[in-house]
Amino acid sequence: MQKIVPHLWFDKEALEAASFYASVFPNSRVTSKSVIKDTPSGDCEIVGFEIMGYSFEALSAGPLFRINPSISIMVNFDPSQLENARELIDEVWAKLAESGKPLMSLDEYPFSERYGWVQDKYGFTWQLIYTDSEGEDRPLVIPCLLFVTDESKIAEEATDFYLSVFKNAKRGTIAHHPAGSESSLKGSVMFTDFMLEGQWLAAMDGSSSMHDFAFNEGVCFIVKCENQEEIDYYWDQLSAVPESEQCGWIKDEYGVSWQIMPENMEELISANPEKTTPAMLSMKKIIIADLEKAAG
Repeated sequence: MQKIVPHLWFDKEALEAASFYASVFPNSRVTSKSVIKDTPSGDCEIVGFEIMGYSFEALSAGPLFRINPSISIMVNFDPSQLENARELIDEVWAKLAESGKPLMSLDEYPFSERYGWVQDKYGFTWQLIYTDSEGEDRPLVIPCLLFVTDESKIAEEATDFYLSVFKNAKRGTIAHHPAGSESSLKGSVMFTDFMLEGQWLAAMDGSSSMHDFAFNEGVCFIVKCENQEEIDYYWDQLSAVPESEQCGWIKDEYGVSWQIMPENMEELISANPEKTTPAMLSMKKIIIADLEKAAG
């Protein structure tokens, strides 16, 4: 089971967006649909989907949060793993850019012969990159965090923190902006990738003079926990904003939102939704025993 799952918050478009993504990328599909009734946002639709074998979750729960480019998905078009990778990257770009907005045009850059960053029609952003198959193997799908601050020097500290919290973790590459860079970026992280629980993620620094967005609940990460002990551990390690604690949601000291959830959450809620849903909504940290008791 994938331990860390990106979660996208939509107003009403969760199923529509998931179906669109499944049509854009190869080997992708909608995997599940369910509804949680009578929440403060009304009836909320939860949609599971896979992009090239990587699991995501989407939620339709009203216009409380808007997705922005602070968390994007990097998709590696690796010719050693994907047939016709060079043609495929252009096809995917065209579908995402239609009714969307390119943030960096699909073109040749010093780090790749074919790369582009695009915000799709739902506001979510994708970094498409044609990968050098001679390099070290990386998965096709990698979530990427952009740490936007005034001084642009927090990504290394933040990723060191995540590496200390999660198991089966290691840093991959790290590259800093050179001395000749813009003053706000000089010495900051241009790119780093790192593994948490066997999954690769990436991060970079960004300057608030160049970007007008920050992390919010529009895109967060679900941590699927085996038991209450794991829930307690990740909650204690990651939660840094007490007022953000609600229904398993927390926010860390760097502004990234997480959902600390039992891996069988759907089963726990579906056991007796009329009682388990109100019980869940009244919780800050999820207590498995209390959900089981509510189910009767």
